[in-house]
Amino acid sequence: MLDRRSLLAAAGASIATSALGPSASAAAGASLRLGPPRPFSFDALANEAQARSAQPYAPGRPLPPEVLERIDYEAHGKIRFDTRYALFRDGPGIFPVTFFHLGRFFRTPVHMHVLSAGAAHGFAREILYDPGYFSMPADSPARELPKAAGFAGFRFQESRLGDQQKLDWRTNDWVAFLGASYFRAIGELYQYGLSARGIAIDVAMPDRPEEFPDFTHFYFEPPADGSHEVTVYASLEGPSISGAYRFVMRRERAVLMQVEARLFLRRDVARLGLAPMTSMYWFSETIKPSAIDWRPEVHDSDGLAMWTGAGERIWRPLNDPEQTAASAFADQAPRGFGLLQRDRVFDHYLDGVRYDRRPSLWVEPMDDWGEGAVQLIEIPTDDEIHDNIVAMWVPRQAARAGASFRLRYRLYWSAEEPHPTALARCVATRLGRGGQPGQPRPKGVRKFMVEFLGGPLTALPFGVKPQPVLWASRGAFSYIFTEAVPDGIPGHWRAQFDFSVEGAEAVDMRLFLKNDEQTLTETWLYQYHPL
Repeated sequence: MLDRRSLLAAAGASIATSALGPSASAAAGASLRLGPPRPFSFDALANEAQARSAQPYAPGRPLPPEVLERIDYEAHGKIRFDTRYALFRDGPGIFPVTFFHLGRFFRTPVHMHVLSAGAAHGFAREILYDPGYFSMPADSPARELPKAAGFAGFRFQESRLGDQQKLDWRTNDWVAFLGASYFRAIGELYQYGLSARGIAIDVAMPDRPEEFPDFTHFYFEPPADGSHEVTVYASLEGPSISGAYRFVMRRERAVLMQVEARLFLRRDVARLGLAPMTSMYWFSETIKPSAIDWRPEVHDSDGLAMWTGAGERIWRPLNDPEQTAASAFADQAPRGFGLLQRDRVFDHYLDGVRYDRRPSLWVEPMDDWGEGAVQLIEIPTDDEIHDNIVAMWVPRQAARAGASFRLRYRLYWSAEEPHPTALARCVATRLGRGGQPGQPRPKGVRKFMVEFLGGPLTALPFGVKPQPVLWASRGAFSYIFTEAVPDGIPGHWRAQFDFSVEGAEAVDMRLFLKNDEQTLTETWLYQYHPL
């Protein structure tokens, strides 16, 4: 798998304090070249997107493919942006901006612009690409690209004041936009993992290929001095869609983004994914084929969490299915959803890439999104290098040519969901052979052990066992009971049951624990693929 008052001088001048003030100044002797000033506002950016959507899609002029092809993984790794040219290197704000180079895997030129102070009604000037901004070998194929080739993406570096865990800003970044409409941020555990996307078009549709629109232009608003907040605007363009985005991003313990998107369809879309995110799930303690890998678990995320408009809290463990699976969870005015990494125990991974520190990503609508569904796409994978999980909001409104969408939402890149439930959370799902120990194991029977922790389970009176409430789309349950996990941790319980079903069709399952009429846990949903 894989979206103001002008203080500027004349065209072609370099960024300098006399042109933009300290907002875009670089180190002495190292400055970025700028194009001529052009009027800018977010409303105008959206109006331009709407106008483009009424016209046939016109991709930009491609760069020489034979040159890009030679900038492979190894060659691209030798091209490094020279931080002397970082935008906002000396302020304003505390987060310098550096840029990614084009190559085999990032072929679409992206235009970068810097705004004059106060972007509500101001001017933008393009940052003109120059190979001199990059350190690269003398024989690098990147030197053969046209002088106006453009950039592949950008990233915000850590604080130039060294106040973020004393990290060197030149070698550490906290948010990156690179490739189509993909972007990602580190969480409070200082690790990258899953990605967000500006839009998802026709993911995993059987009769049409997925479309990957591009962020084609970015506009950087000079931040306030000392601020931990940055604002970036973006244009989106693809065969089926045009759009304009505003990203207000804040770096604190975690990363918080406020996103506003205005989207305009130029043709019909069968599956329009809003606020999408993509991650990797290969295997975990739930199901692990024998000797598939030396590590106990490999995944960036282990489940989809949902907070419905009706207030229900849901946990859906992820699968690596034999064939692509799409699940839809109908809702109205959802309160939030996200792909989370709940297992934070290093010994469960034993890997130097620190899967135990991968961030969780939570979407919180800022408006009423109406009717639709959180959709989860699970794609088979046999390696950790593929992002095979997509979660997104798909509105009930038909995505027809000429339709428009306007939405606002927050993204939280953190260790846990930002609004934790007071109920007990599901912390593990384990499958095994069904039947009783010491007796022949019946064929076609699967044993489930689902663990919950915390919440009202910690206050259960001694001798009281929570009651499991089970449901399945087909099949039969047997040998059902609950017990406290014998680890001495208060509020740690598990539900155990056997399940039998005929045929290979997937089975949807549902479970929560209660005591009399009191709900004790979030709802566990699972899609079981009979083996």
